[in-house]
Amino acid sequence: MRPDILNPLFAEISLFKGIGPALARPLERLGLRRAVDVAFHLPVSWVDRHLTGELDMADAGRVIGIELTPVDYKASGSARAPFRVHAVDRYGNHVALVYFGKNSGWPRKLLPLNEPKFISGKLEAYGDTLQIVHPDVLPPEEAHTLPARESVYGLSEGLTNNRMRDLVGQALGRAPDLPEWIEPSLLARKDWPTWREALGRVHADPADAVARARLAYDEIFAGQLALMLVRQSSRRRRGVRIEGDGRLRAMLKLPFAPTGAQRRAIGEIEGDMAQATPMLRLLQGDVGSGKTLVALMALLNAVEAGKQGAMLAPTEILARQHYETLRKMASGLAVEIAILTGRDKGKAREATLMGLADGSIDILVGTHAIFQEAVQYKALGLAVIDEQHRFGVAQRMMLANKASQAPHLLVMTATPIPRTLTLTYYGEMDVSRLDEMPPGRQPIQTLVMAASRLDEVVDALARHVEGGGQAYWVCPLVEESETSDQAAAEMRAESLRARFGARVGLVHGRMKGPDKDAAMEAFAANRTQILVATTVIEVGVDVPNSSLIIIEGADRFGLAQLHQLRGRVGRGDKPSTCLLLRGNALGETSRARLALMRETNDGFRIAEADLELRGAGEVLGTRQSGEAALKLATPEHVAALVDSARDDAHLLIERDGGLDSVRGQAARTCLYLFEKDAAVGLLRGG
Repeated sequence: MRPDILNPLFAEISLFKGIGPALARPLERLGLRRAVDVAFHLPVSWVDRHLTGELDMADAGRVIGIELTPVDYKASGSARAPFRVHAVDRYGNHVALVYFGKNSGWPRKLLPLNEPKFISGKLEAYGDTLQIVHPDVLPPEEAHTLPARESVYGLSEGLTNNRMRDLVGQALGRAPDLPEWIEPSLLARKDWPTWREALGRVHADPADAVARARLAYDEIFAGQLALMLVRQSSRRRRGVRIEGDGRLRAMLKLPFAPTGAQRRAIGEIEGDMAQATPMLRLLQGDVGSGKTLVALMALLNAVEAGKQGAMLAPTEILARQHYETLRKMASGLAVEIAILTGRDKGKAREATLMGLADGSIDILVGTHAIFQEAVQYKALGLAVIDEQHRFGVAQRMMLANKASQAPHLLVMTATPIPRTLTLTYYGEMDVSRLDEMPPGRQPIQTLVMAASRLDEVVDALARHVEGGGQAYWVCPLVEESETSDQAAAEMRAESLRARFGARVGLVHGRMKGPDKDAAMEAFAANRTQILVATTVIEVGVDVPNSSLIIIEGADRFGLAQLHQLRGRVGRGDKPSTCLLLRGNALGETSRARLALMRETNDGFRIAEADLELRGAGEVLGTRQSGEAALKLATPEHVAALVDSARDDAHLLIERDGGLDSVRGQAARTCLYLFEKDAAVGLLRGG
């Protein structure tokens, strides 16, 4: 259970003063539902307020604080025109205080004539005159309450910075003094404040690097400790030794010999599976590096030893792709492979469940449906999870708990992950990396073109299709809406059908499963030559004949996602092209991304650059998938602090008595504070 000391922080913000339905909506859009969410909603920047006694044109563009006296009102006959209050400083210099969309009665009440007020806001030059739009107004005796440095927060429509500051103040009022979980010598060496003091200092002064580092460390430490507890518990669980006799693997008819990297990874996995301690291994491999073959060899190893294997994919499209790929690769073998997704109902589902329970199904492929309560395995020996970043620790532990003896666990990702993020998100795992490409993979030429040349692009697409080729056309997410990428894809498909007719297919995330599968199958079978899609094709889709991908609005995507999408082509024996269509106004970051995409096909190099340009949650895709990204720690913090945090967590477990010691009890509070308790609760019984 969560320690009582944290309960005030985990209260719903509906308990805050001044929270009504109108304010709840923008807070909900920002994901701020509890006091702790508000407390961890750190400032994104700040403004320095220049306190002065005299208006000066040289201060235009700065936020100032000054005592002024209103002397006149200037109302316009138009309801749309602003209402102006003319005011003077102590030297008689004039400024206009401007209010838009307000009833003139409100500024009159706020600023009575000839009554001095302390005014703060951004001073602007409007022709030869000065003005301040919607300033803060205080009685002169309260001027000291406005800080010289003002924090600026990420906001949503309907929420002002002042209102956010008030909510942060209420949240900080609920923040308790917590016991110290950081190892004393490290705390002294870093000269960090307490957790509560650091939180207050960062909100008061966003430039306070010491306080910010302390909060980042706490979050990284909680993650490292949780991962170590997962690993420790897994190591304590009794697994089953799996040593297949090789008969099934020897019968595989492969089109080419495995690469050295594949052989190395297969050997590491077989070595792990031969131990009674359950395997926890991460398989990293760039797009097209052959992870599926490695997974199949591990699954066949389990089947040879009389055990079952399960392969979990994050989406139905990817699950069905894996199912077909495994069946094709294992054709001719006496291995029963089945699929189970949320779409499977009735007799088909019942037959699959019975086959798993009686052991007649050797390998099951599916989505999260494969670890639901009704699914029981006779002898689950190996679980393979693809695109690991889409699943939380708790979900993979649910799958592991499907066996009387802990199954071996292999997790795979096609997102190349920088070392610091591997430690942060997968610190409990051993790592295998596929850093070679199978023979025959064609390098992909990447070109960047302005969207204004769309007609030329469509003409080139026509030549490509007439020559027997197939192509993807990917549409971007236009805005923060789950339907806008669907709308963009539908519009693009309609415009292309005007020229190419029925040769154009369409797939997006909001289509029904059977319709989505039908569109994919038609493209795979070359019944359609152009597939207009959203990013649902980012992982798993394999159509070797498609050697062209056009990514519209490429400057709106991150590097890792562009690299994943580019990996949809280059899978056959034809030279392939990735065409990135960019907008006309490119920022510096977008320009750097597109230049790097032109320059290299190396996913690991791209991942490191993406981490620098964006952030951990976006690199891993977690912001789109629901897995919580780091809230307080930046990539720079992770790089600087993850080693210390890992060492500190190791000391706590190995030297300082674990969670049952005095420091361990404090660390338990840290785990609950950063909501790592779900995984720890699964492992430790609460």
